[in-house]
Amino acid sequence: MSIHVRYFASLRETMGRMEERLSPDGLLTVSDVWKAVHQGQTLPDQPLCAVNMAYAKPESPVQDGDEVAFFPQVTGG
Repeated sequence: MSIHVRYFASLRETMGRMEERLSPDGLLTVSDVWKAVHQGQTLPDQPLCAVNMAYAKPESPVQDGDEVAFFPQVTGG
């Protein structure tokens, strides 16, 4: 299984990279992908996540070949 993980905006700066590949075993959710790349840390409250360029919830399933993207919360003014 191979998952393409991408980071945008301030998350890219925080992670120190734009993207990475994850090769987990078994079925995953978006939240599981976050934990795998953040050494077990839970997903922050109200994250913006996408699977294959469609907004997704933390419990959304992730399959082999999917792209998972994480975005920081956006505020407006």
